[in-house]
Amino acid sequence: MVLMKDIITIMDTEKTEPAYIYQEFFITAKEEGFIRQISGDPPKSCVLAEVNKKAIVYLSPISTATLLKRSRSVTDISYGKEENKGDIK
Repeated sequence: MVLMKDIITIMDTEKTEPAYIYQEFFITAKEEGFIRQISGDPPKSCVLAEVNKKAIVYLSPISTATLLKRSRSVTDISYGKEENKGDIK
């Protein structure tokens, strides 16, 4: 589980162009051991987080839209706004 406060960015791997900078980033992250594959399914999103002062790249089969909905759901519940759970604004 990654805490919201630790997330730096979430990228959509299905829509991210294979730009040189992204290729270099993933090559370096793999070489340095920063990549964590969440499941055996093809990744739909990439979550860059800082955990214990170390950068970690999580490759997730969950789409960025679903991650957004889930994050808002958790935020709404933690602030006592369960009636808005899952709404995108």
